[in-house]
Amino acid sequence: MNKTLCFAKRNLIEISRDALSYIFCIAFPIVMLVVMTLVNESIPKEANMTIFRIDSLSGGIGVFGQTFVMLFTAMAVSRDRSGSFLIRMFASPMKSSNFTNGYILPMLLVAVVQWLVSFAAAVVVAKVVDYDVKPQGLLLATVVLIPSAILFIAIGLILGTLFNQNAAPGLCSVIISLGSFMGGIWFDVESSGGVLYKICKCMPFIYCTKSARAAIHLDFGTEAFLIPLLVVTSAAVVLTIIAAAVFNTKMKADLS
Repeated sequence: MNKTLCFAKRNLIEISRDALSYIFCIAFPIVMLVVMTLVNESIPKEANMTIFRIDSLSGGIGVFGQTFVMLFTAMAVSRDRSGSFLIRMFASPMKSSNFTNGYILPMLLVAVVQWLVSFAAAVVVAKVVDYDVKPQGLLLATVVLIPSAILFIAIGLILGTLFNQNAAPGLCSVIISLGSFMGGIWFDVESSGGVLYKICKCMPFIYCTKSARAAIHLDFGTEAFLIPLLVVTSAAVVLTIIAAAVFNTKMKADLS
């Protein structure tokens, strides 16, 4: 455990020194929160569009911010691999689980801080636009978003392990676009119906958004909350196991 925490501390220090991490993981989600709220305010009330309303938007922004945590996870792993740092460390008594958990823990902490800042901004924005947002719902969403954060971190760990520091960020950009589009962050996927919705239902991203929004609305129904949370948690567990296996296999291959 001490080895994991020491490695996690090292990674947390590394990301805290990167100015871009503050821009993309903290500032950018808040900017999008404000911009999309302004868009919502310009939409006629007769349109009855709720996707950009602050209570729905804040849950989507929480998931959107996680995609950038994924990006920085992939960058951190691929950077360590390219500099042979991990190869030297892998020859030490540390186990594969020490490395994977050492990446997951600090990135999860970054994600939690990100949500707290974003949700605090959501409360302020809600006051400005005169809309009531339940603070207890936002706090609950902070807990509910943990499985989806682990899911995205695991994806970043996989991409950072399999690809170099030039390719990994580009592939993460694809996942960011895919997650935003198929996660229903910027439009109502369910209302679109048809083939698109069927495809989205086969991906975990939409369930991340649905569970976060349901938590904020304090809607604990089976379809709205329990099933999406179960899907996200299951996907997070599977992807974390895959990430650990891929990391262990790749590092042993690099050592041989």
